[in-house]
Amino acid sequence: MPCSLMQTTASFDRRLADVAQSARGGPAARFIADLGLCAACLQGGFRKSMGFSGAVAEMRRFGLAPAAPLAAFAMPPGLCMAPLRSSSKRFQPRAPPRRESSRDATTRSPLPASNARHKEPTMRTHRRFFDLAAGLALTAGLAIATPAPALDAVAVAPEYDITHVYVAPEDVDAFVQSFTATFGGQSTKQAIATVTPTPSSTSTQLIQTPAGTVSLFGFRTPIPYPFGSERNGYLVTDMDAAIVAARAAGADVIVQPFPDPIGRDAVVQWPGGVNLQLYWHFKKPSYAPFRTVPENRVYVSPDRVAAFVQSFLAFSHGHVISDTSDADAAEIGSRSQVYRRIRIESPFGRMQLMVTDGHLPWPYGRETTGYEVDNLDATLARATAAHVKVLIAPFVADGRNSAIVEFPGGYVAEIHANSARYP
Repeated sequence: MPCSLMQTTASFDRRLADVAQSARGGPAARFIADLGLCAACLQGGFRKSMGFSGAVAEMRRFGLAPAAPLAAFAMPPGLCMAPLRSSSKRFQPRAPPRRESSRDATTRSPLPASNARHKEPTMRTHRRFFDLAAGLALTAGLAIATPAPALDAVAVAPEYDITHVYVAPEDVDAFVQSFTATFGGQSTKQAIATVTPTPSSTSTQLIQTPAGTVSLFGFRTPIPYPFGSERNGYLVTDMDAAIVAARAAGADVIVQPFPDPIGRDAVVQWPGGVNLQLYWHFKKPSYAPFRTVPENRVYVSPDRVAAFVQSFLAFSHGHVISDTSDADAAEIGSRSQVYRRIRIESPFGRMQLMVTDGHLPWPYGRETTGYEVDNLDATLARATAAHVKVLIAPFVADGRNSAIVEFPGGYVAEIHANSARYP
């Protein structure tokens, strides 16, 4: 290689090394390092401040009360840790100062004593606050621009939310007659089928009314576990996608997908032990919309309510329409007390959560569906004429006139008429 070319290459290498050395200890490198140290604290604080309801739910999940003040108190430390981490480099050991030669001392222009004492700390302070402000702005942008990925929407419509009712074979006809007499509507023709993944036999029919739909089972054989514990069924657009979404949302798939005569089914369990069936048909059914959408009534403990709400909302793409911490406990049989009630709407339909300590008088907690009607007294008159028992006489609470009844075969349901707009 020619000598001139070797010298040029060596000179370029030296310049490149000098640039890399200066960049390693320069402001840009320090800024990136500070941002890396602070990012977790900053992003956590920003996410809590922009999703306060999620922060409150997190406090409740850990059993901390009062949840809202504690959630608000937890936000500043996340943000304040950033400047603490950023300033922590002041306490890092520094290399010993370079010994000056006599030539350095004579050629360097001396600074006044006041400047020597104050100028450099002031510059470091300004740089630190600039870096922190830039870090806050950048991290806020990242927190806003990168939301958690949404799960696939698999719901069809509220009219495909079907309550599952199990009665003895000898009570099937009486149930059908009393249910249609109470709410109107009609039943499909009874069929005998295997609707579980293991051998069994049951009568099955669909009872459709303007206030809600029931899938009625009259098992001729013992009922395989865990069937009978699932409260209702949701039609989904794609079974495989629904299973993926349910698992991602935190549900347990306690019965893996299996074929039935008209499609596929699975049973999932939400936090708090709430079982629900997912179903899919080879040919999509076509049901008329409900005149009044029924409520899926769920009783859950304070320990699991936050996990349930987070999980179900993620899966259903629903939202909380009311969260009342001092609802009238007469709604659950405890007069002169209050309890927490949460109402949710989603593409699957409506849901009401009763957050309780489990100290419930009978029959509260046995009703899985609440049916809305226009006139409660007229509905109860038709029901009693069809041999339906009124277990809890009508009472008024929170703008509702409600009662609890028992149909032939033992199915317990709530019926209400709203005096105010839902919720």
